[in-house]
Amino acid sequence: MHQLFNDIYRQYYRKSVLFVKSYVRDEMAAEDIVSESMLNLWNVLKRETVVNPQALLLSILRNAALNFLKRQTVEQEVMENIALWMTNDLHHRINTLEACEPEEIYATEITQIVERTLSSLSPQTRRVFEMRRYDTLSVKKIAEILSMPPKTIEYHLTKALKALRIALRDYITVFF
Repeated sequence: MHQLFNDIYRQYYRKSVLFVKSYVRDEMAAEDIVSESMLNLWNVLKRETVVNPQALLLSILRNAALNFLKRQTVEQEVMENIALWMTNDLHHRINTLEACEPEEIYATEITQIVERTLSSLSPQTRRVFEMRRYDTLSVKKIAEILSMPPKTIEYHLTKALKALRIALRDYITVFF
């Protein structure tokens, strides 16, 4: 029995490796499949009488190679799905970053800071600032409307601008 296995091994090992390698296209994998198949054949030969061990070996090799290729197919599909997901994720991140406009992101936040800062000013300073910046009135026109000297209007504007500069100091560098 032992001699039978040695004869089969010597006679069919190299042919078996070439046969399996022609399908799996990997020398080491082919050798592993053949070695495992030879062991499977040996276990069968120990348990029962086999009329044609070569045919049984070929059948074992075929099934083992098929299983190997099926596993490779599944692994390849998984890798392709992972690669597709990674590519989609990368495109999403690129598109998101390309769509990112810092000015738009900060616009709402800056508006809130300006409103908070203006509401913290005295009503007179706030009114002067709004008339100058939002209504685009000249210093002289504001002075006439509020019955104040132009220097007082300039004082209120300077006070408002200083408060805004301090409140927006972290954002000023973004725009430069």
